[in-house]
Order: sequence, then structure tokens, then C-alpha cells
Amino acid sequence: MQRNLVEAARRGDHDAFEALAIGIGDRLYGTARLILRDTTRAEDAVQETLVRAWRMLPTLRDVERFDSWTYRLLVRACADLGRQATRWSAEVRVIHAEPSLADGSSDIADRDQLQRGFRRLKPEQRAALVLRFYLGLSIPEVADALGVPEGTAKSRVHYATEAMRSALEADERTASVSMNGTRA
Repeated sequence: MQRNLVEAARRGDHDAFEALAIGIGDRLYGTARLILRDTTRAEDAVQETLVRAWRMLPTLRDVERFDSWTYRLLVRACADLGRQATRWSAEVRVIHAEPSLADGSSDIADRDQLQRGFRRLKPEQRAALVLRFYLGLSIPEVADALGVPEGTAKSRVHYATEAMRSALEADERTASVSMNGTRA
């Protein structure tokens, strides 16, 4: 089904492209929101991505790779907007598809801890983690979305994971010092 839409959109069918944009728009926004950590800039990144996708669609060689191609365009749009900004916003909102039925207090604490760790990462590290773990892309798909070789994508995910782990451990040490009043 999507293949037919992509092929029709490549031939200039506005309705087919609109259907594609509607189908991928929420995922693009969620990804941009996590990378940029700013609602307005995330919306701008998605808009820029869709404009670029429409203009560049005739150059897409493999219609089966439309999704990863649009993620690559999105990552580039996020990078462009990030370069334009004087600093990164400190706000991160994790987007959940399903509401939790449990108490959720431990989930909130975990989410807050992850947000603090996420805040300490560089934008390119956040992009690698979002693509790999939030979107569930494989390493070859992450490489394709970032426009880098697979080995580079694998190392970016690895180093981003290590940076996140270090940030979470530092946060935990800081929390234990403040709770005990002394160093642990």
C-alpha cells in the first residue's frame, strides 16, 4: 500500500503525498520533539522535512526506504534548527502511546531520571538514541536515517548509551549525596 502511495507521490500526486505525510507525521513529530526538546522547533522541523520530502521525492531511489529516508531528512532538519538556536532547551517530554494503569509513581521517577540524563546528551547522541530505542530502528536503519555507515551508527549508539549511563550514574551519586548529607 505505502509503496503505491510513494510511487504516486513521486509522479506528483498531492493526495498520495498527503496520505504519506499523515501516516508518518506523528512519528516525525515525536522524534523531532525528543531530539530538539522544544515543541515549536519540532513542529518547524517536521514542516521542513515534509517540504524537503515533497521537493526531493523524485530523487528517492528505493521507494521501500521512504520511512528511513524521511527520518534522515528529519535529522538533518533538526540539525539545521539546532545550529540556528543559541542554546538547547532544557525541557524534555517523553511521549507515551498508552496511558499507564498502575500507580505510576515509580514510572514518574524513572522518567524524570531519564529526562535528566537525556538533557546531558549532545543533540547527535539524542538523535542516535531516539532512532534506535524510541523508534526501534535497527542499526542499518539508524545508519540510513543518519546518512552514515553502519559502523559509525553502531558506535554513535554505543557512545550515546555509555554517555546516558554515565549521566544516570552521576545523577544517582548526586541524589545519594543530597539524601545522606555526605558522600556515599
